[in-house]
Amino acid sequence: MDILIKNGRVADGGGQALFDASVLVRDDRIVRVGAGDENLKADRVIDAAGCIIAPGFIDTHSHSDLRVLVEPEVLPKVMQGITTEILGQDGVSLAPLPRQYVAAWRKNLAGLEGDSDDISWDYPTAEKYLAALEEAKPGLNECYLVPHGNVRMEAMGLDNRAPGPEEMARMRDIVRRDMEAGAFGLSSGLIYLPCLYSKDDELAGLCAEAEKFEGVFVVHQRSEADAILDSMKEIIGIGKRAGIRTHWSHFKLCGKNNADKFEAQIKLFEDAKKDGLRVSFDQYPYVAGSTMLGVILPPWVHDGGTDKLLSRLESPEMRKKIVADMERGIPGWDNFINFAGLDGIFITSVKNEKNRRAIGMNLVQLGEARGRDPYNATFDLLYEEENAVGMVDFYGLEEHVIYFLRMEEQNVCTDGLLGGKPHPRVYGAFPRVLGKYCREEKALGIEAAVRKMTGRPAEVFQIKDRGFIKEGYFADICVFNPDTIIDKGDYQEPARYPEGIEYVIINGEVVVEKGRHTGKRAGRVLRKNGS
Repeated sequence: MDILIKNGRVADGGGQALFDASVLVRDDRIVRVGAGDENLKADRVIDAAGCIIAPGFIDTHSHSDLRVLVEPEVLPKVMQGITTEILGQDGVSLAPLPRQYVAAWRKNLAGLEGDSDDISWDYPTAEKYLAALEEAKPGLNECYLVPHGNVRMEAMGLDNRAPGPEEMARMRDIVRRDMEAGAFGLSSGLIYLPCLYSKDDELAGLCAEAEKFEGVFVVHQRSEADAILDSMKEIIGIGKRAGIRTHWSHFKLCGKNNADKFEAQIKLFEDAKKDGLRVSFDQYPYVAGSTMLGVILPPWVHDGGTDKLLSRLESPEMRKKIVADMERGIPGWDNFINFAGLDGIFITSVKNEKNRRAIGMNLVQLGEARGRDPYNATFDLLYEEENAVGMVDFYGLEEHVIYFLRMEEQNVCTDGLLGGKPHPRVYGAFPRVLGKYCREEKALGIEAAVRKMTGRPAEVFQIKDRGFIKEGYFADICVFNPDTIIDKGDYQEPARYPEGIEYVIINGEVVVEKGRHTGKRAGRVLRKNGS
């Protein structure tokens, strides 16, 4: 089928100035981009007058890993113009998942990805998981990263210790196996179990294995707050040792008390670039983050997995020790209570109906509602929910968000958890950049913003033949109105689709038409090796 998109202005994904052109799609590819083609014959004509014709957006930090198997349309992404997303983030995902760890891993994963009895939980390798994604017929294109935590679990379980030589060799074999299946790189989340137990030698060795496939090291660094400078030095050192492209997840600076570290943070990044390290990062355009509530607990509470964590929460003496560590801090640990405050952390998801009234409360309000101090009320909730609780935390400064957004190495992401009452970035991160930061605040131009959403992430992750409006490239296209595009969700009502996304085309099929989903699922599972 031929589709002609005419009368629009093209943002090609490369950052060059907007230009008038028509775009002709044949089957799943762009076959012509040119001016004066408005009268070409086509089976379908889309009038894009007043609109921008851009490549489909690429979300480089997504948490749809489980949701895409249960609700494969993934409408919160598609409806904001996203045509490709990268799963397997933060070192914790659905594969590889040895059968003996399924029960424990479901509890560990629930706060990030949710939980479901409607999937098989039979994903011993990345290949098995990618096959399940293909069978689900996803609504958008899906890429995968090998998650470090899953690799570690398969090789040596969930214990807090260094790997022995045989275990290290086994981990390298697992990374190689799953890179061969088509993964785009290796991810780690150094605040999440069991990734947080790893040291430089382990990470550098696994990164070196991923680099053999020209993969990317995508990392939620160990600290984004008090110890951010040491944390960045750690990641830079690992990247240099392995010779791998190093990509920071959701780059930020947490805590207004840490604003004095901002210039040094930027200098470390720039110096790494000057030293030859290939560096990049993604960012969501908000001053609040979102993750599992369990990260507010000190690292030692997580030792041995979720069941051990729950056992510790049963002990009044352990609770006192947890509170003491949260109030005085532990060197090198990102203390969310310290940088966001008890009143700046809000519950976004639970799995049990009896606790649904907690959704939307901050931790102070949770304590008031339960007649307990905020700490013990939070511990009670985590215990009752078996640690499967999501949160939003208000962490930073708007001027830092804008600075990062303008940096050449930045690309846009959602980092959205899809359960419960989510962070509004799930529904609106990309339109927010184009509406708030381009049109309203003029922090950057549309051409630069579109590049950060399309061509740049395609180049960083080496996603072949996508991310640009070019002849011969796959027809992943977003047509949006630059005068009206804006995110509509907020922290009270986050689950609202944006305005201004007129058409979304994925692999040559129209999946959004005049702002409405057509019901089509046109995504594909992408493999870096092309298989």
